[in-house]
Amino acid sequence: MNITEIAELAGVSKAAVSRYFNRGYLSAEKRQAIEKVVEETGYAPNVQAQTLRTRKNRQIGVVIPKLSSESVARVVDGISSVLTDCGYQLMLTNTANDPAKEVEYLELLRHHHVEGVIFSASIFTPDHDRILQNMHLPVVIVGQQYSGCSCVYHDDRGAAAAVTGLMLDRGCRRPGYIGVTQRDRAAGYERRQGFLAAAAAAGVAVREEDMAEGQFTMESGYEKAGELLGRENRPDGLFCATDNIAVGAMQYCREHGLRVPEAVMIAGIGDSPLGRVSAVTLTSAHLYYRTSGEEAARLMLSQLRRHGPISTRSLCLSYQVTERDSTRRNADFRD
Repeated sequence: MNITEIAELAGVSKAAVSRYFNRGYLSAEKRQAIEKVVEETGYAPNVQAQTLRTRKNRQIGVVIPKLSSESVARVVDGISSVLTDCGYQLMLTNTANDPAKEVEYLELLRHHHVEGVIFSASIFTPDHDRILQNMHLPVVIVGQQYSGCSCVYHDDRGAAAAVTGLMLDRGCRRPGYIGVTQRDRAAGYERRQGFLAAAAAAGVAVREEDMAEGQFTMESGYEKAGELLGRENRPDGLFCATDNIAVGAMQYCREHGLRVPEAVMIAGIGDSPLGRVSAVTLTSAHLYYRTSGEEAARLMLSQLRRHGPISTRSLCLSYQVTERDSTRRNADFRD
């Protein structure tokens, strides 16, 4: 049984059968006729031969920084919900936050006949620039801005400024900051700038000694909180670049007799389930991670359907600040 015989039995052209198996446009009448023949004969196309002929295997490479991240899981869920409904499969690669592995996997996917790549990036190096400029297939960046590629990203600076501003409005007078490397443009640089902008707008000078840079982990949040809060002239509030860092900081406070929020306000970004169920619930900015995955997938689909040069688009998603107990200070408290 081959495509010519399917066409004869269904009473349609070979081109119509080809469109059917490649999910192209067909009238309902032709599609039903082909489906009937396929069901009766049990015919299945040779996917390997089809891939060699068309260089299309309906697979999208997805490069992610780590599997254990709740925010990354939300992004991947959003990507999957859109692409699988359109008949695509995901080829997931985990880089363990290693920029060299990101470049390695991008190079691998470039030669693996995937139809496109969705890249959840953190740091862009010259090696990233080199490979991205030579991908020769659709690429969508999720979580960061990057010139030359379609991007879906968050208003990280605005979210950080809003959360810091809330802390200052609630009585924080000496805000501290725990962030991540500024080489990470979104979570590191933009969130730090948002924190500093909110403090400046409130007329509050932030001292360098009240800012620390760590990793994306609760352990790092605990350690850096100890560095900032273990001094006599400590901050009375900590804005943390992620919820994981913030939860680690709250753990340090709990173990060292610093009441949250009375002695130290703490807030983060991410609106994670962990922050919502902590002993002191965490004030945080919700970023629309699942939506970012969905939008990245839609940008990918629009590029795959386009004939001719690929045009790039950028989409910035908003945020929503939710105040919880970690910043609701009792005005009568005196440390």
